[in-house]
Amino acid sequence: MDRLDAMAILVAAVDAGSFSAAGRKLGVPLPTISRKVADLEAHLKTRLLVRSTRKLALTEAGQAYVAACKRILEEVGEAETRASGEYTIPRGELTLTAPIVFGRLHVLPVVNDFLSDFAEITVRLRLADQTIDLLDEHVDLGVRIGDLPDSSLVATRVGVIRRVVCGSPGYFAVHGTPQAPEDLAKHACVTFSAMASDASWAFKSSSRQTKLIRPACRLHVNTAEAAVDAAIAGVGITNVLSYQVARAVADGDLSIVLAEFEPPPIPVHLIHAQQGLLPLKMRRFLEFAAPRLRRSLLASHMKLGGADR
Repeated sequence: MDRLDAMAILVAAVDAGSFSAAGRKLGVPLPTISRKVADLEAHLKTRLLVRSTRKLALTEAGQAYVAACKRILEEVGEAETRASGEYTIPRGELTLTAPIVFGRLHVLPVVNDFLSDFAEITVRLRLADQTIDLLDEHVDLGVRIGDLPDSSLVATRVGVIRRVVCGSPGYFAVHGTPQAPEDLAKHACVTFSAMASDASWAFKSSSRQTKLIRPACRLHVNTAEAAVDAAIAGVGITNVLSYQVARAVADGDLSIVLAEFEPPPIPVHLIHAQQGLLPLKMRRFLEFAAPRLRRSLLASHMKLGGADR
């Protein structure tokens, strides 16, 4: 058995989602695809794939093995290129994921510049506010906002964001400016997303412990953009992430209040699942993206009138 050939076929089948799709992509007959994968499983004495009529699913052993196959195949390709005396050029497809608004404001501009510099790399950018499992969804790199649970993921910190309370200057001119979190009980507030009607907003107390305040909510919406628009329109005060209102604050459409009571900043990381030597395309993207995201987040903080808290 040509093990590298079998590895390449296995990876192609997983990426394509089926043996037949992999066969069409590689120009290899379906029975050959099936036999190569079966030979590989027999050699390893373990099951790598769970096959159904609709799609392929990796077993736990299969997930780790396919990740290793991808790394090995890329390293072999790089070694062959070096041995042939050619200049090593990063190439291939990168799949990235990020939260929707953060991805549009901060990640997409970096990706656009990256594509200009690396002509043989293509990028598939998936913007979603739901957490995407990198291994299950075959994603190379992701942006995570928030504290990271203990896991096998490798993380590169690129900055922090704040959770801020803000409203329009016109609203504050009519209704006054809250001086403490407890003052929100006398104000109209706007909440969004999964927050229920009795949801609480978190603040830092004088003892530096978290204090939860239940706002008097007048409007509930299901996106941060809608909450920001409502606050700009003077409907009430909202509680959002700093990057979601950086432009509105810089333009004078919104003013941040209760900054001294904000909870601790929220970390932002670039994460990936692979350990050890990364494929060249991933290494180049990390080297390119991390410093640019740090500068972008810092610029966003400066629009709010200050650096990290």
